[in-house]
Amino acid sequence: MEQDDIDADGFRANVGIILANADGKLLLAGRVRSKGWQFPQGGMLQGETDEQSMYRELHEEVGLRDTDVEILGATDDWIRYRLPERFVRRDRRPLCIGQKQRWFMLRLVGDEESLRFDQSESPEFDRWRWVDFWRPVNEVIYFKRRVYVLALNELGPCLYPEGIPASPRWWPKRWKKTFEKDLKRANDARERDQLERLDDSETNNA
Repeated sequence: MEQDDIDADGFRANVGIILANADGKLLLAGRVRSKGWQFPQGGMLQGETDEQSMYRELHEEVGLRDTDVEILGATDDWIRYRLPERFVRRDRRPLCIGQKQRWFMLRLVGDEESLRFDQSESPEFDRWRWVDFWRPVNEVIYFKRRVYVLALNELGPCLYPEGIPASPRWWPKRWKKTFEKDLKRANDARERDQLERLDDSETNNA
């Protein structure tokens, strides 16, 4: 934890990796000795760029090199989530209360046989499978679902330029209501940022 990049608010800088194959399926990795599934992700070290962290985590967690993938896109800003209280380690310093993540959408261009889980001393995963676009939202631990929806919604057009797949009709109504609010808030924030950048550009060119 000493090298982790944790900001003054207690959010640990982190990268998330969405890896797609040629058929548009997404890689889900199964956690070691657990029923849980998730996208590869990992903490940024102090002094690393987000892209450097992504490539390091990609190799450590699923054995791939930069030559095995193509970067399709990355989220414009951090996506944050707080840890449930029972997961916060109050005895650690600096205190980490959650993650702020920069997400990458990658396409596998190398050989699928390059996927492996023995590239670190403490492997995170022991199995993997390819799934439909929205399936990871159902598989991931509950407090990361909203983050997955935000990341998939923002980066999905990199993989599906004509429109991302519709959300599953069988999602619970309470999920849809929450996700819709999150997406509206995120879209409004991006529009404000774009207007601010446009205003700054016009001011500088005046």
